[in-house]
Amino acid sequence: MRNKRGSVLCLGLVAAMMLFASSLQALPLTSQVYAVAAGHAQTQGLGLQQNDEYTYGKGLYTINWSAAADSATQSLVNRFWDVDKHYFVYNADQFENAPTNAYWPQAHAMDVIIDAYLRTGDKKYSDMFPLWYEGIKQQNSYDHNGYRNNFYDDSEWIGLTMIRLYEVTKEDKYLATAKDLMEWVKTAWNNIGGGGIAWEKNDNLHSKNACSNGPAALLAVRLYEVTKDADYLEWSKKIYDWEKEHLFNPATGAVYDALNGNTGKLDKVTLSYNSGTFTGAAYHLFKVTGDDTYLNDARKCANFAISDRSMIDTSNNIIRDEGNGDGGLFKGIFMRYFRQLLDEPALSEVYRKKFTTFFNHNAEVLWRNGVNKNDLLFSSSWSTPVVGTTTLTSHVSGCTLLEMRASHE
Repeated sequence: MRNKRGSVLCLGLVAAMMLFASSLQALPLTSQVYAVAAGHAQTQGLGLQQNDEYTYGKGLYTINWSAAADSATQSLVNRFWDVDKHYFVYNADQFENAPTNAYWPQAHAMDVIIDAYLRTGDKKYSDMFPLWYEGIKQQNSYDHNGYRNNFYDDSEWIGLTMIRLYEVTKEDKYLATAKDLMEWVKTAWNNIGGGGIAWEKNDNLHSKNACSNGPAALLAVRLYEVTKDADYLEWSKKIYDWEKEHLFNPATGAVYDALNGNTGKLDKVTLSYNSGTFTGAAYHLFKVTGDDTYLNDARKCANFAISDRSMIDTSNNIIRDEGNGDGGLFKGIFMRYFRQLLDEPALSEVYRKKFTTFFNHNAEVLWRNGVNKNDLLFSSSWSTPVVGTTTLTSHVSGCTLLEMRASHE
């Protein structure tokens, strides 16, 4: 099978380039400047900026976002999906001697495949679901026979994707796995640092991270959405309340990275991942409870993430480059949950306009400036094309943004 991969890859690249070409719709040969409102003038009482103009060259074509998403997601399949082992490899095209500890990115890569299936209904995507379900165990270094991982956040992400697979297929195995992972996550709650979900089982029970608490609150509330079991809702609220009290700055909307429960030291690094999961948990809690407090938290958190200079690349007005490795995934995670706010009727029009402008602008910059048009790979920077190769994490982030943008047509 491995000898066949070269010809399959070549055909896949040809198909991807054809899809890329179909995403470009020619305009008259005039250089255009695209300006959209977002805001430098303060809106009284809201701290918003209304008259910002994000200016960038639109080039000689408009973008067909569905075709762009097709191209990117097909590249994900062609360059990262191991057709024999049924998981996504960590480095593009490295199917031999590939690392076998890239567990949590498997969830986000499959989320992109689910996005594409929901958008297109194409069976080639749904055919991957059961293969992935079995194949990713090989990437779980903690337990090659199951899905629980010593890093609780990894378990949470796999659980969240299992819920989506259940919603799409109605196959009980996916929901059963998500429930089992939630039971595992519950064991990570301890009283070091006043509660919260620990980051890791073996040596870090004192480390109470946003990366383990935000997705845990999300996993619990999503399980409530599909089962209506009130215990899941109570767990979501409990975890969310702990994170809000200990890691969220209500004055600014910042989500801090971690609390050392042994020393009480707070790591105040801010990352798009943590803003995304806090925003997502708050938004889903708002949807199931109707409590506006959660929506206000989500709005404030999202606004910080797209406005504060620590969070954005100010030269391009986009989410900043947070590096390769795990950091390559952070922006995509934020955009997945940020996207949910754009269609929320209860969000004020002032915020909707600002949020939509920023969201659309990131997608424009990525597709026009940040894609390697020779092989359709994404780097950790959405304004700079790949030089050489890239990682699963960075590529999936770009794919996620394009799938989200296609869903917002």
